[in-house]
Amino acid sequence: MDFTLNDEQLMFAETARGLFADSCTPDHWRKMMEAGVARDDARWASIVETGLTLVLLPESAGGIGLSETDFALIAREAGYVALPEPLVESAGVAAPMLAALAPDHALLADTMATIAIAHPLNPFVAHADSAAAILLEKDGEAYLATPDQVTLTAQPSIDPFRRLFSVTWDAANATALGKADWDLALDRAALFNAAMGLGLAQRSVDLAVEYAKERQQFGKPIGSYQAVKHHLATAQVAIEFAKPVVAAAAAEISARDVQARARISHAKLVALEAADTAARASIQVHGAMGYSWEVDVHLFLKRALALSQSWGTPAFHRARIATRIFTQPMGPDQTFARETENA
Repeated sequence: MDFTLNDEQLMFAETARGLFADSCTPDHWRKMMEAGVARDDARWASIVETGLTLVLLPESAGGIGLSETDFALIAREAGYVALPEPLVESAGVAAPMLAALAPDHALLADTMATIAIAHPLNPFVAHADSAAAILLEKDGEAYLATPDQVTLTAQPSIDPFRRLFSVTWDAANATALGKADWDLALDRAALFNAAMGLGLAQRSVDLAVEYAKERQQFGKPIGSYQAVKHHLATAQVAIEFAKPVVAAAAAEISARDVQARARISHAKLVALEAADTAARASIQVHGAMGYSWEVDVHLFLKRALALSQSWGTPAFHRARIATRIFTQPMGPDQTFARETENA
């Protein structure tokens, strides 16, 4: 399986990286937390203007019509900066679902609008208060309602930028859209959460490396000590092992079978485990101050913890992998059998 990125994919990733690096820094986070807001409209406008919200929308709905591999690259860059705005939930999951159900819906033409999604697997809905509309599920059918047509009850969230709500609603007050592909929504969200996990993990390591170069102990940088090197090497190895797993899941998501679902679940597990390992290692490298609010890495750990429990818990995804193992066992020479058959 060839994971080499083409020039267009590299361009999208570089565009997202540059945009987020300029507009989403720790200083931006702290100003938002002081103001008690979870969304920066100016930054979201820049994201929209750059076209990142159109990547997965089909051309018939005014989008670019690219693949999950393309959007996963953007999600990874969003994870690297712990982007507060719901780019993944809205542009990566909810908007493509709405486009599949109602490609001419006016909401898709509102470039500044975000769409929240109440998937039956998730007990709470993220970013429901700031969304223009919420996709809801009942008996497999999809419904669309605005926040003022439902009752939102705020729930505790470990991540200050990931506001959670329980939603009480009545189908009579919502617009019926028909049968929706909730399984595809789950697979996309799990995949993009994995991609964000890679970004979170790499940023945690980078913060630790930067600090280890500057912090002096006994007359030399703490990064020169083996104990620090081993912590960070372990985290970086976890990241490098997770990268091809996420790439394979993105490449195979369109197969929509047991094997593809297992790959996605594997990706979510290993990428967010890498994010957890990297964040904890980074906190350890920062020493006692690493546990304080002033050190930025705490937000990356909180985001990793939040994402690991959304769109399927680790137990849920281990069960999906077990289903593939016990129903479609493969020998060492069969791992890429589908690719060979389709070549």
